[in-house]
Amino acid sequence: MLLSGPWAHFYFRIQRARFVPSSLWQDLSPVEWLVKKMGENLHMQTATWLTSRELAQAAGPWDTRLLSDDDGEYFCRVLLASQGTRFVPESRVYYRVTASSRLSHIGMSDKKKDAMLISMKLHIQHLRSLEDSDRIRKACVTYVQNWLDSFYPERPDIVAELQNLAVQLGGHLEVPHLRWKYAWMKPIFGFRAAKRVQMTLPQVKASLVRRWDKAMYRLETREAVVSHAANAVNVTRKD
Repeated sequence: MLLSGPWAHFYFRIQRARFVPSSLWQDLSPVEWLVKKMGENLHMQTATWLTSRELAQAAGPWDTRLLSDDDGEYFCRVLLASQGTRFVPESRVYYRVTASSRLSHIGMSDKKKDAMLISMKLHIQHLRSLEDSDRIRKACVTYVQNWLDSFYPERPDIVAELQNLAVQLGGHLEVPHLRWKYAWMKPIFGFRAAKRVQMTLPQVKASLVRRWDKAMYRLETREAVVSHAANAVNVTRKD
């Protein structure tokens, strides 16, 4: 059995972590867990998993070809080897978001895009090994569609390959759309430039939020130290 629990991210102030439930936060069979993950574009932070040695050995070694989503592919195999997940709502995982570039960020790296393609194919293969029905194939097409914007339009070779994969699954991929905040840039600057802005601005915003949280953390910590010192002085005087 594979155990999991709630998780939330934070920057510096741990009390700011917000636990937002998803449909993965429940007891699920391996096939139902993967259908929800791939069909609803969800994920579980890997620190939430409590994995036995037996499951780790049954899942096999880490796939070192994967420069992105390597943990997602690995835990697909852990799920396949398990009898299902048991969700422990009383547990808590606090995930600190750092300023360093994370492996999960694909960006414009061709190597990471090639690796992501491999991981996506393996995800689909793993899920279909459990069940190969209309609902499974539909979830797989949705999964491919959700990730298509990571490759479009910079990698037409991968886009064409994913389109062929969707057709084999009985579906069809739509051309990715820019979010409304950035769509107005497309006629002026072109799709590529607008997409780059769409990718960059959220990172800039996250960086600013992180800096603000760090400043507030330092301020609150300093105030707590001063208050503690003042209380200690008062106690000493009373004694």
